[in-house]
Amino acid sequence: MRPRIRTLALACAATALAAPLLTVPAQATPTPPRTGFEETDGARWTSQAEEQDLLATVDRAARRVSVSRIGTTGQGRPLQLVRIGERPAKNTVLLICSQHGDEPSGREACLSTVRDLAYAKDKKTRRFLSRTTLLVVPTANPDGRAADTRGNSDGVDINRDHLALRTAEARAMAAVIRDHRPDVIYDLHEYGATPKYYDKDLFDLWPRNLNTDEAVHKEAQTLSKAYVRPAAEHDGHTTGTYGIWTDPVTGDPIKQTAGDGQERILRNMSGIKHAAGLLIESRVDPMTEAEEKDEALNNRRRVASQRSALGGLVAFTDERRGQLEAATGAARAEGYRDRGPVYVGGADNDPAEPAEIIQDPPCGYRLDAAQYRDIKDELALHGVTVKRLKSGAYVPMRQSARGLVPLLLDERAPYHMVTARPDLAC
Repeated sequence: MRPRIRTLALACAATALAAPLLTVPAQATPTPPRTGFEETDGARWTSQAEEQDLLATVDRAARRVSVSRIGTTGQGRPLQLVRIGERPAKNTVLLICSQHGDEPSGREACLSTVRDLAYAKDKKTRRFLSRTTLLVVPTANPDGRAADTRGNSDGVDINRDHLALRTAEARAMAAVIRDHRPDVIYDLHEYGATPKYYDKDLFDLWPRNLNTDEAVHKEAQTLSKAYVRPAAEHDGHTTGTYGIWTDPVTGDPIKQTAGDGQERILRNMSGIKHAAGLLIESRVDPMTEAEEKDEALNNRRRVASQRSALGGLVAFTDERRGQLEAATGAARAEGYRDRGPVYVGGADNDPAEPAEIIQDPPCGYRLDAAQYRDIKDELALHGVTVKRLKSGAYVPMRQSARGLVPLLLDERAPYHMVTARPDLAC
């Protein structure tokens, strides 16, 4: 299915997401704030102080916007969540912006999107926000952004911590996902190109982890292939599949360099937690000779491609809200049926080996007192149901987080946190 690019939904997206600055009626007050990136026409990235000023301004000015603190980094910077919506809505979309501190274009797209939606007056945008709650973590790695580093202040790659939850940043995101149960988790990144094999304006990828519900997996692929890519291409950007090198003549895939089913990554954890996840990656490197000579021009292209893709996300959410809600709702309930295998390896394009399939999972897992003490906070952040025992704790498989439980507790899972004792006495 391809989106109706010029329909209500993308008209909304074009108004609210794709324009450099939303047009507000002359009589409207106060004047919408601008990001540092916009003020300098892309010559530099928005500073933390400018971000805080912008968020405080939209929080005060727009009733549909609220800003809350969801955590604190190792260096004391705030981790913040922006909620945008006309009223509480069943459909929820979560944007995670710049988990890697040296990948700033997604953050800029998120900040300008927050501002545009906060001040939008048109009926189409208001209707969209009456049916969808948009949650935004504008800077998921503030310490890394300040230092222009991939990792946080401890040098940890946050996007490899969505299982163990050792970092303040990943813990904050896990709590948001647990508490708000988003239908879509959209993760904004950047990548370094390898011409001629890997050099599109934008790459994206859905959850490949095999524990992702089939219907949720389908919705994530639909988001990518029928909405995000066409929206970006409509604005003149080239697109492709993240992690796959292609032949420059035929376009055929020739090598996979990234994008597996590893559960520690947010893209895959999104699927395991029953959200239609999508990773989006804009190209850092200049595309043209003009961009090589003008860094600001290159920066503007990077941000513009991210905003175009966000237009596709809005169209998808508006047009497929019924199918999306049905898929995520059914996936959350499926675990209570306690049926089928659980996978500790493999991907949607890499069939699991027999040793990577728990074909007949146990009834649950038993933790001794020390084990439970060590990981009880992480289990709670993941939203895993636990029954307390005098000897420790029992984690049943019959729960919404069924596909996650063995990844945390079974010794066969490559990144398990503890080796719990399987309970086979069903």
